[in-house]
Amino acid sequence: MAQRRAVNPAQRTHASVAVAAHIAATHWLAPGRRIGLYASMPQELGTGPLIELAQQRGCVVYLPRITNFRARAMRFVPMNSRTRQHDFGMTEPEGDAWLGARFLDTIFCAGVGFDRRGARVGHGAGFYDRALAFRRTRHHWRGPRLVGLAYSFQVVPLVPVTGHDVFMDMIVTERGIHELLADED
Repeated sequence: MAQRRAVNPAQRTHASVAVAAHIAATHWLAPGRRIGLYASMPQELGTGPLIELAQQRGCVVYLPRITNFRARAMRFVPMNSRTRQHDFGMTEPEGDAWLGARFLDTIFCAGVGFDRRGARVGHGAGFYDRALAFRRTRHHWRGPRLVGLAYSFQVVPLVPVTGHDVFMDMIVTERGIHELLADED
């Protein structure tokens, strides 16, 4: 986490634009696709360029909103101009409309660290692991595509995992796309 805090604004902007450029070369942001993103915190890789790219390409962007802090539950809500800050300090959209994670085409996830198997260490609350738990029981179709967004120094040889962890299909850093376990559609 100290390395993320040490990234200066120019480096953050450069990395965020590079990640969006790598993703622009894929078919993940086709018109009409339902994309789960997050409003990045100051120490995270910025998602602004990626959100802008998704909207320019005609995607419907959904952001996570915590619906029950005690149960560690969240839903994906369409991005709109009405937002609020939740207890973790993250910006989340307001509104009653929502979509279950299983109905999104691609979900871009933040994390503290990732490994080359696709394992992810989040901030320790388990919101994403609970929202994506259905992925652990599927044997065929594994959608939505899960993509970790990170600085290259956040990708390490091995992170600890537990039985409830949900693995990423790919990781995108400023250096490129790291394909892991998923099959492209």
